Amino acid sequence: MPSTGVHVLVAGPTEERPHRTLVTEGMSDEPMVAPDGANPFVELMMALPADWPIDDLTADESWPVHLLKYLAAFPRENETWLGPWHLLPNGDPAVPYAPNTEFAGMVVTPMIKVRTAEAREIDGKISLLAVVPLHPAEIRLKIEKGSGALIEAFDRAGISELVDPLRPSSV
Repeated sequence: MPSTGVHVLVAGPTEERPHRTLVTEGMSDEPMVAPDGANPFVELMMALPADWPIDDLTADESWPVHLLKYLAAFPRENETWLGPWHLLPNGDPAVPYAPNTEFAGMVVTPMIKVRTAEAREIDGKISLLAVVPLHPAEIRLKIEKGSGALIEAFDRAGISELVDPLRPSSV
């Protein structure tokens, strides 16, 4: 159950960024139990198509909101941390987040479409990282061959933090 201090903010599309942007709030209220060199203060984001229906939180389409809330509470509730290229399947074996999607896991990534360092940080202290949903084959690739192989597959397929609900697997 997500922590009550965790929220998901929704920014509507703009001309510069024609997507709905979801950003966690509250994940960075306390530092994560992170290893030396890793930022213990993180918030997460996802970019969804502008017409993605997330107004009804009981609808199958609202799985990204529920996923972000779960992930934002995960480090605190499990005394661990989330950082770039961490993988979290949806169960073992991984199952889709909702009946209307094949995505069955996710990976935390640096934002790819955002080029400026300022946009990747909040208040100069909090890292803003992206959540990219994965197909089962992409989860297996990451587990079996590592982050480098997944990055190569993402690069070949043009995958970024902009979620395409209909995208095929990059593998």
